[in-house]
Amino acid sequence: MSESLKHAGYAHKVKINIHWIDAEEVDESNIADYLKDCDGLVVPGGFGKRATTGKMAAITYARVNKIPFFGLCYGMQLAVIEYAQNVLNIVGANSTEIDPDTPHPIISLQRGRLSDEDLGGTLRLGLYDCEIKEGTLAYKAYNSKLIKERHRHRYEFNNHYLEQVEDGKMVISGFNSEYQLVEMIELNNHPWFVAVQFHPEFLSRPLRPHPLFKDFIGAAVKHKHIE
Repeated sequence: MSESLKHAGYAHKVKINIHWIDAEEVDESNIADYLKDCDGLVVPGGFGKRATTGKMAAITYARVNKIPFFGLCYGMQLAVIEYAQNVLNIVGANSTEIDPDTPHPIISLQRGRLSDEDLGGTLRLGLYDCEIKEGTLAYKAYNSKLIKERHRHRYEFNNHYLEQVEDGKMVISGFNSEYQLVEMIELNNHPWFVAVQFHPEFLSRPLRPHPLFKDFIGAAVKHKHIE
């Protein structure tokens, strides 16, 4: 992930200074101190419950304060949960990975996997199609209606909440029609808030930065100049 940020920096002729944050040390009371000098926030992939409270506090801060945000895999799932909890006021909204007893499993095991007990061989791995919605930040980045991206995850967006989440401000900008899976979300009332279920860092190269990383850094540069 860090190399992908550098690749995007080369394209914009800027040096990328990465400030690593231990999410276990973060909460709502101190997140402003951690992010006050940052021009963008990336929440990368991960597994399990550890540090999710701190990560969501950071996502809230970026969303409210209009800081460019890029969520990768688990970062997308947490962004959707944060939005459901704090914007849509869905009390108890969560992932079954974090809270198996959540009354609102916004993120859960999908495609016939209904139990968290036997997880062997359940990762969604490899290259999958993603259909891009025109007029979105995703479409602007890719300039294409259909792309392919690599995956490595187990939990998915729960389509039972699709209509509630896509409320006019959050947009499902990428979707896999074959498996009916949400691949990308973004906010249309934010300068640059994009999160993806896949791992775009897998396809980034020094002389060919991934388009989403490139546009994220472009948004961060713009944010810095505004500041």
